[in-house]
Amino acid sequence: MEDDAQVGADNIVTEFNSYEEFLDSQITPLDLYYLEDEELARQLVELGYRGSGEVLKREEFEARKAAAEASRLSKKSPQKALASSDKDLKDQFLRALAMREEANRSGKMTTIIFIRDKNPRGQEISGYIDYAHRLKTEDFEPYFSGKKRLLPRPSDLSFYNWETQTSTSNPTPNYQVIAENASGLLFKNKRDRKILNVDPKAAPGDNSTRTTLENTKYTQVVIYDHITRRKT
Repeated sequence: MEDDAQVGADNIVTEFNSYEEFLDSQITPLDLYYLEDEELARQLVELGYRGSGEVLKREEFEARKAAAEASRLSKKSPQKALASSDKDLKDQFLRALAMREEANRSGKMTTIIFIRDKNPRGQEISGYIDYAHRLKTEDFEPYFSGKKRLLPRPSDLSFYNWETQTSTSNPTPNYQVIAENASGLLFKNKRDRKILNVDPKAAPGDNSTRTTLENTKYTQVVIYDHITRRKT
């Protein structure tokens, strides 16, 4: 019976564009004749005193209407192809990024990438990149195609230019930077509040792993994967 009521409510929100339209459908010409007030007739239907159909509160109607619209849009919108799709990835680093792309886009994982190498000016730079954030704010197709090299920037989680001694750190939607700490540089995940420790001599932390990549086109690459679990 409960399922039948839910189906009935879902049918109502798809049939009528507004709550007022739903109320009007429950009002008979006889109601209007005796009440002589359309607004009063609507109020009586909402309270359950008039109307032949199911009583549905405004809040429930609007909530179900929003849910139905969200469902319609999700079915209408095609699944966005991954930037790494259909790429012949021979580079170990790019393969590692491709393996993690879907999980970082969907929010199941928030990966931090440490890179140390030289910038186009020949200056040695290093930094920590929030992979999920970069995927959302930048087109990664040129990276997976080999047209661009992924390098840390001053706008990333952490950046250091060894020649100019320039140092920056920035929070992202996924991580807070904890720089002033006896344990060294730490990153706090904003979703589950877990700490990720990038010290190679320490454990990376709960739900986190550290992977060092060898034989890449970079001086040094370390990938920190954090499996995100929302607090219930």
